[in-house]
Amino acid sequence: MSNNLLLKGFEVELFTGLINGQHVGVASEVVKDLKEFVKEPDQRNLEYITAPESQYSMLKEALLAPRRRLRKWLEPQNLTIFPFSTLSLGDSNKFERSDPMNPYHEFIEVTYGTKVVTTSVHVNLGIKDLPFLFSALRLVRCEAALLLALSASSPFLDGKPTGAHSQRWIQFPLTPKNVPIFLNHEHYVHWVEDQLSKSIMQNERHLWTSVRPNGSNRPYELNRLELRIFDLIEDVDLLLALTALLELRVLSLGNNPEKFDPLLVSKFNSDQLASLCDQNDAESARNSLDATLLHWRDGKTICCRDWIEQLLEDVKPLASELKMLHMLEPIFSVLENGNQSMKWLGAYSQGQSMDDLLKESIVQMQEKETITNPREVMLG
Repeated sequence: MSNNLLLKGFEVELFTGLINGQHVGVASEVVKDLKEFVKEPDQRNLEYITAPESQYSMLKEALLAPRRRLRKWLEPQNLTIFPFSTLSLGDSNKFERSDPMNPYHEFIEVTYGTKVVTTSVHVNLGIKDLPFLFSALRLVRCEAALLLALSASSPFLDGKPTGAHSQRWIQFPLTPKNVPIFLNHEHYVHWVEDQLSKSIMQNERHLWTSVRPNGSNRPYELNRLELRIFDLIEDVDLLLALTALLELRVLSLGNNPEKFDPLLVSKFNSDQLASLCDQNDAESARNSLDATLLHWRDGKTICCRDWIEQLLEDVKPLASELKMLHMLEPIFSVLENGNQSMKWLGAYSQGQSMDDLLKESIVQMQEKETITNPREVMLG
């Protein structure tokens, strides 16, 4: 396989509200004026999608431009964008429908309630070769817990800490409950058809797991891998760093599947691997960088932080070859200083009120977008 960079696209979910952290839902109004945004079932959050692009030099502005336009729309109403992934100061007992006439939204509300009212970033990597796509899905699922740990930004719910670093992943209803490690495209197609026939999945999109195949006609026509485990990452440089790490792992796999495909390397069978991955994801959601995880190769325990450092060392030669090494620098800062949840919890434990620290983060998020030069790009 060549080391050509893959197409990358992002689905970014955002909360809106007042500067004090109070959620205010305006999704129905926003989508009428800003065509790049789409509604989520709950009025308090909305989503935008970036066009596929392979070069990192184009991605930073593609991620920031819609946020700037949304801020301009929100400003006359004294509203802003939130940098957190759960209803940190919100009312999680109340569902605020964005489209009361939509039957699928009704199903979501009745079945899951506000467990689904979260924000995140989904990263799509373009992969048309189906055997490679499913090999990549296996590797990324086995290491998704590491990416969650770096992105964690949801330690609060309803005005108090929950005890988790990613409350979003703790509460979000993984559906179906047991998703296998897919052996190939045929396995995936048959499994999805079976879930649909039993009404376990309501439609082909109703597969909510850490990573899934994506395409224009699922499950039959696929062309990308979709990572879904990230919390919202408001720092675009960090988001691109994590995307670069993800892509470097996938490219490494393509160059040497015998070394990186869990189906070929792990001592566990596919069912055991699926269970191990789910266990790691849950542990990472609770303790993020300090989590004790089980390695997919042999089941040995390893500190999440140490495992990430190993990955960074593993991808270093390829990153250097592709002139991407500098892009990974924000990850080292997270390893040294903690992720967003750890910083918030640290400030909270030192006596800073949740209201104040969230308000401070809301202001900092806006300031970073304001001072960012639209022409400033990351090389890559």
